[in-house]
Amino acid sequence: MRKVILVKDTDTKRADQTRDFYTRILDYIRQGNLLEQVQVVRVADIGVYGQGLVIKILPGGVIYTNVSDNDIPKIIEAALQENKVVQGLVFEPKAKQYRLVLRNCGKIDPESIDEYIASGGYLGLKKVLTELGPEKLIEEIKTSGIRGRGGAGYPTWMKWNFAREVDSAEKFVICNADEGDPGAYMDRSVLEGDPHSVIEGLIIAAFAIGASRGYFYIRAEYPLAVERIKRAIEQAYAYGLLGQNILGTAFNLDLEIRLGAGAFVCGEETALIASIEGKRGTPHPRPPYPSVKGLWGKPTVINNVETLANIPVIITKGGKWFAQIGTTTSKGTKVFAVTGKVKNSGLVEIAMGATLRDIVEGICGGTFSGKPIKAVQTGGPSGGVIPQELLDTPVDYENLQKLGSIMGSGGMIVIDEDDCMVDIPKFYLGFCVEESCGKCAPCRVGGFQMLGYLKKISEGKGKPEDLGQLRRIAQAMQKASLCGLGQTASNPVLSTLKYFETEYNEHIINKRCPAGKCSHLVTYTILEDKCKRCGLCAINCPVKAIPGDKENGYSILQDKCIKCGRCFDVCKFKAVLKK
Repeated sequence: MRKVILVKDTDTKRADQTRDFYTRILDYIRQGNLLEQVQVVRVADIGVYGQGLVIKILPGGVIYTNVSDNDIPKIIEAALQENKVVQGLVFEPKAKQYRLVLRNCGKIDPESIDEYIASGGYLGLKKVLTELGPEKLIEEIKTSGIRGRGGAGYPTWMKWNFAREVDSAEKFVICNADEGDPGAYMDRSVLEGDPHSVIEGLIIAAFAIGASRGYFYIRAEYPLAVERIKRAIEQAYAYGLLGQNILGTAFNLDLEIRLGAGAFVCGEETALIASIEGKRGTPHPRPPYPSVKGLWGKPTVINNVETLANIPVIITKGGKWFAQIGTTTSKGTKVFAVTGKVKNSGLVEIAMGATLRDIVEGICGGTFSGKPIKAVQTGGPSGGVIPQELLDTPVDYENLQKLGSIMGSGGMIVIDEDDCMVDIPKFYLGFCVEESCGKCAPCRVGGFQMLGYLKKISEGKGKPEDLGQLRRIAQAMQKASLCGLGQTASNPVLSTLKYFETEYNEHIINKRCPAGKCSHLVTYTILEDKCKRCGLCAINCPVKAIPGDKENGYSILQDKCIKCGRCFDVCKFKAVLKK
């Protein structure tokens, strides 16, 4: 088999040397008449960062870092021999991913049921139908310890068991694919990259509770995910994996797709059910819970995409095997969409118990600016902000909750010192206020009031007593809101007050935003000793607040300045001071 050598210069502190590196390796291969045995490829991303000149050997995936010209002959010689590596150069990552949910993404054709079956797909369904039966199946899920990955972390087996024990001629299963958190795309990636794993998980869940009909509730903004799930369902019908007498048994199940209109509140179970029924997507008091009285008043199990994608692996490899991954109370892995001020954003799947630092620094390379990490926000609009001194906290349901945050569906945003800890919760609370269904007063009124206080503080109009008011409203929302949206909307505010109250006080007492984000508290001035009198600032000022000329210089009229920062952005000589 021909070996492939991938090359990349990962040192960002100098000009990219990938082309020259590639040429030197190719010259050596030509001189040794090895072109029939080795292919060299330049790549834009090799998955390693800040490690100098890097080589990756395929197949096998061995990675060598900080490679010099003298290392090239040794590496190529080792590549041409089985199971041989060059010691001392092999890359040892600080943290590793553990891919269970994303096991097939990027490895198989998501539009081919044959490739999914070839990778072990639907073996779990076969085992459930022919060997386990519903009771042993639920027991296996209980042994695994898997908890719902949609955010609440409720034991999956318990939800299934409640629905199974209800005596009803008709039951339903629903895949909740209404992923609405800003910056989150975990479910979307699984639906697009491995749709059959989710379908298999949903079929197994239906068998566990005795359901004969299931639904995929997918937001319409995911057209590719919708198309691939639709095609995968058609293929499953064609292969006898859906419909009547599945795999020759007495089990019957029909699946169909329902599109969501993009309402964040419809991620809540009872609001989702109302939407499927053709009603306005608003939540309803619980109990009764959907597992007892759900869709059209019938027992209904709702699991999110990531939960269902885990089920086939648990069945094929066993609940005990799955339970060995993760922590005592949080089993398995978790997929996070890491975004924000991070060098390498993307999907990361880690075993529960890995630390926030493992994820943000070890896997994602820290901040792209090189500036210190200020905090990490987890759990989307319902989550909290965790300061950098707590980044060594193991990631699991309980630890994040103790810190004032939540696991959520898996959003993770990296914040650096240029971000304002009043502006961050203001953004999230603004999102929650916009997405509130308005049905209950604690959420509808409380969220609006809290947002008003945050706006006042960010404009320099806040008062010290406003912080007490924020806490009181937050507590009322947590206790009295009808659904999870209102109950958790105050988490970003409470967590920033807990860890960054001094920054709030800077806004209130000193009328200053330390990060320079709150425009009302920022002043722009032109430094005469640095100004080259090019006039770019004056030309680009949208309100003509910068008078002057090349002979006399320029100045900013503070009473006319709208604090847009355009002058600061266009100045090439750092002559505009922002403070």
